[in-house]
Amino acid sequence: MRITKFGHSCVRLEHDGKVVVLDPGMFTDPEAVDGADAVVITHEHPDHYQPDHLARADAPVFTIAAVAARIREDSPAVSERVTIVSPGESFDPGIPAESVGELHAVIHPDLPRFYNSGYLFDLGGTTVYHPGDSLTLPLQQVDVLCVPVCAPWMRAADGVDFARAVGAPRNLAIHDRVYSEAGLAIVDGHFGLLLPESSTYHRIADGTDLE
Repeated sequence: MRITKFGHSCVRLEHDGKVVVLDPGMFTDPEAVDGADAVVITHEHPDHYQPDHLARADAPVFTIAAVAARIREDSPAVSERVTIVSPGESFDPGIPAESVGELHAVIHPDLPRFYNSGYLFDLGGTTVYHPGDSLTLPLQQVDVLCVPVCAPWMRAADGVDFARAVGAPRNLAIHDRVYSEAGLAIVDGHFGLLLPESSTYHRIADGTDLE
């Protein structure tokens, strides 16, 4: 099992010879998708979805209907290898997975809600949860939570409370490009201070593995 963090919200999962890449967006180096057996997209915002990355991968794409519609407009050739995943659906992009939730977190009450599904992955008995841009709780135990740490739609306290509620023993920071290093240091301090002793928190450099 291998979990690698790439730019912003992109995470690369490797298990039993299969590679699945989640949310390679505009802050992600294109090389993150090289060798992928599948790419999984949570929602259509450009920090999570870049059609050029999908075209480079030449791999099946699993995503929600709203993103599939965007891909048909942006990259018709890629749309031929898209599988639409519904909320709550189990699917197998190479590593067994399940879709969780269907709405993006509220950015502002005056703005429309976008669709967003998070995904649970089973890496040989280790469950990894990537929520995309939501704080939707999964209905099962999680071993590794990819936890958003800074966004226009959340406070640091929201991320901490989300991680507490999920209760994963390991937390990998994602969605971390919209703060300065000074701001991220403050957020890291909050997570380190406020998570229970049973949970660890890791914010790692792009291209490195969760140890």
